[in-house]
Amino acid sequence: MKEIDLIVPVYNEEEVLSQFMKRITETVAQIPQYTFRFVFVNDGSSDGSLEMLRKFHEMDDRVTYVDLSRNFGKETAMLAGFDYADGDAVIVIDADLQQPPETLHEMIHWWEKGYEDIYAVRINREGEKKWKEWTSSLFYKLVQGITKEQIYPKAGDFRLLDKKCVQALRELRETERYTKGMYGWIGFRKKEIEYSADERAAGETKWKPGDLFKLAMDGITSYSTTPLKIWSYVGFFISFIAFLYLSFEVIKTILHGTNVAGYPTLIASVLFLGGIQLISLGVIGEYLGRVFIETKGRPPYFVRETSKDPEKKPLKNSQKESVK
Repeated sequence: MKEIDLIVPVYNEEEVLSQFMKRITETVAQIPQYTFRFVFVNDGSSDGSLEMLRKFHEMDDRVTYVDLSRNFGKETAMLAGFDYADGDAVIVIDADLQQPPETLHEMIHWWEKGYEDIYAVRINREGEKKWKEWTSSLFYKLVQGITKEQIYPKAGDFRLLDKKCVQALRELRETERYTKGMYGWIGFRKKEIEYSADERAAGETKWKPGDLFKLAMDGITSYSTTPLKIWSYVGFFISFIAFLYLSFEVIKTILHGTNVAGYPTLIASVLFLGGIQLISLGVIGEYLGRVFIETKGRPPYFVRETSKDPEKKPLKNSQKESVK
């Protein structure tokens, strides 16, 4: 009998974990042809989430947990889940119940048809603010415009991945991670399904505007070097305009002489060019900073405790082999 592992990143979800566990166990009970294992990744929670995961493990031997040494972020928590999963397929799902567990039936159906990456796309989302929906749409359009790879708008981490996909994702050990881009980069046969997102069953979202902005920056810089190229084009264009203006001033001086007028124009030009230079240096700095972080060769995460094997160590950044 094949095994499917459910990877559940957890960060301060004490209020909703009991509801999630009840609903997910009811769902998998309706799929008797597979065995299931629940891999909870505690991403440095400061509430009672870890204690609840320990209790779940004691009551149900299908439950395993990985307790990270601190809060590394959801992207890294998912990587830890991939490292510790060993099923024939994995399903990544959030604990807040916005992603309906009942969708697992359809995911497994298409996996049985031969698809290796079945990703769920939100067709609507209860309680989501309009500005967030608008900025998300704008972001995906921007990223699609600067890369040749296929972008999957509104497709998040809620998906079923065949073990071949999981093994490929384990190979990608970047510290600054954008997993949504990695799903497209690794390829494999993909299938889109739709779902209606519910409101959080309890608690509040952990995604703040600053976190979303950082995730967007990681997505843009991970997908493409086009931002660097853009400033090369801007530099050439400004230099060309400056050359034409210089030629005009030289001809004007030869024909009509010169005067000291134009001081405001000079100051405006200097400030404009200075702003362009600072922006371009900022873009270069974003890429250089990521190179600096990656060259340190630090492991993506550290594990404090696991239910399965307390002595198990996470992969180092340079390793290319599975944890199996």
